[in-house]
Amino acid sequence: MTLVLASQSPRRAELLAAAGIDFTVRVADIDETPHPDENPLEFALRMAAGKAAAVPLHPGETILAADTIVVIDHEIMGKPRDKADATRMLRALSGRPHEVITAICLQSKDKTVLDSCSTTVWFHPLTEAEIAWYVESGEPMDKAGAYGIQGLASRFIDRLDGSYSNVVGLPVALVWQHLRQL
Repeated sequence: MTLVLASQSPRRAELLAAAGIDFTVRVADIDETPHPDENPLEFALRMAAGKAAAVPLHPGETILAADTIVVIDHEIMGKPRDKADATRMLRALSGRPHEVITAICLQSKDKTVLDSCSTTVWFHPLTEAEIAWYVESGEPMDKAGAYGIQGLASRFIDRLDGSYSNVVGLPVALVWQHLRQL
C-alpha cells in the first residue's frame, strides 16, 4: 500500500516522517468555508473528507487527508487573515483552555475511514507585548488558532490534555491505528 498525504502542510509531513511512515504528497485544494450552523466537529470531518476526495486515488493507494481547527466558545479559529486577526485570536486564547480538533480521512479503493481527535490546550495569560511580539514573528500567520505549539508559542502553553501531535496538526497514533486496520 502506498500512502498519499493530501496536504501541503510541512508539519503533517514532518510528523509522518518522524513516525517512520512512508508517504508521497498530493496537494488538495478545496473551499474551507464553514456552512452556516455547522458545528466544529462536523466542519472538520467534512473538510478532511473533501480533501481526500479532491486528490486522485490510484490502485494500491490510500489517501490520508486531515483538517485541524482550534475552537473556543464554539468559534472555529482557522488561519488568521492578517495580523489584526491573529492578535484577536491570541487575545481570545489568553489565559483560557480551548479545543484543538483534527479530523482525518483515510480513503482507499474499498474503504473510507473518518475519525477525529480532540485535545484541550491551556494558554498562560498573555500580555499585549507578548501577543505583539509573537504576531510580529510571523509564526501565527499560517496556523489554525494563530499559534504553533511546536514553535515560539510553546512558551505560552501551560498544559494540554490529549495528543500533542494532534495540536501540531496530525494525531499520528490515531492515523497509525487505522492504517494497521486497513
